Amino acid sequence: MDSENRGFSTMNTESASGGTLPPGMTEDESVEVQVELFKVEEEILTLRQVLAAKERHAAELRRRLGINPLSEFKQNISKSWQEVQSSNAYMKTSQTLGDLNDRVKSSNLYLTASATLDDISHSDAYKKTQETLSQAGQMTSSALSTMGSAIKNRLGDLSNSYNGYSMRQSLSMPTMRNSSTFKNIEDKMTKAMTGKSDDDTPPPPGDNSTI
Repeated sequence: MDSENRGFSTMNTESASGGTLPPGMTEDESVEVQVELFKVEEEILTLRQVLAAKERHAAELRRRLGINPLSEFKQNISKSWQEVQSSNAYMKTSQTLGDLNDRVKSSNLYLTASATLDDISHSDAYKKTQETLSQAGQMTSSALSTMGSAIKNRLGDLSNSYNGYSMRQSLSMPTMRNSSTFKNIEDKMTKAMTGKSDDDTPPPPGDNSTI
């Protein structure tokens, strides 16, 4: 103790030379406080070393038991939640919320609003509105179905008309080629292309009009 006091007296003298002592504290009291601080800091350091050794030992024991960090984390979370649920603050909060819920449900405003909604759902106006919306939906669906059928039938008629026209046109072409009008036009076009006229046509046999 005396050696420690002497060592800290030297440190105190050096520190006091650079500053003043706290108010109401003598130099001997300052030395005694510094000695006690030194002992406490040494104890803290020792405890830290012991704690680190205990943590390493605990980690080794958990490894031997097959406890990984994830399962340990889950256990800590579960334990912490159980501690929270069993705490007075949590229980008081839950009780307060339960009381508040009961008060709201038993209040006149809540009961009036519930009764009003129930009355509305059973009122004639609500039922008529619901029936009207249902009928409107059915009518809309029927109208769309009818319109789709009409469009489909119209497209079928147009397709049949086109096919009939094409068939009539293909059947009428041979008849037109065999008509006298078509042959007359064809003869005139042939004569125009060859440079012949109607005078160049040889007379029929037995005709002596040209002699």
